[in-house]
Amino acid sequence: MFTGIVEELGEVVALERDGEPARLTVRGPEVTQDARRGDSIAINGVCLTVTSTSDGQFSADVMGETLDRSSLGALVSGAPVNLERPMRPDGRLGGHIVQGHVDGTGAIVSRQPAEGWEVVRISVPPELARYMVYKGSVAVDGVSLTISALSPPEDPAAWFEVSLIPETLRRTTLGRRRAGEPVNLEVDMIAKYVERLLAGRAL
Repeated sequence: MFTGIVEELGEVVALERDGEPARLTVRGPEVTQDARRGDSIAINGVCLTVTSTSDGQFSADVMGETLDRSSLGALVSGAPVNLERPMRPDGRLGGHIVQGHVDGTGAIVSRQPAEGWEVVRISVPPELARYMVYKGSVAVDGVSLTISALSPPEDPAAWFEVSLIPETLRRTTLGRRRAGEPVNLEVDMIAKYVERLLAGRAL
């Protein structure tokens, strides 16, 4: 389990595709300090299993399903990535409960600078829009954020907005994303459980 609080801005060393799975190698000196083979590390919100570590770098295999559902397949050498280790049992839940299981991708629609922060609008697939709640939580590229605005229900192009403080802009990839670029989305898992339970009650 993760909390959506990025520990380190890493850098892609290589994404090697030779059939399935692909192998992703990332430079992240901080998150690899105590990483061992078999540990989990979230890369842009995607939970992956460490297969090897060396000199501040780690590698992980990425299955086809993950490449299809997330933006990891578009990574290139030198690209920055958000890195987070799993939450420790004695740690603080600084963001919200994040599983590292990406539900789909959206795209940056627009960025609007404001005094001391920046408002970013992000498109959301129709099948995920129902999980978005005003003032609720969402993970964007693994970053725990609060939804500050939502598209009207009648708008066919669903979107939501988040307000990013300077610390988030500086320490995560969200400070560099441009309009049109994809981002990984993980909706609040509690909303999915509630939906499932209500659906069972209706049967």
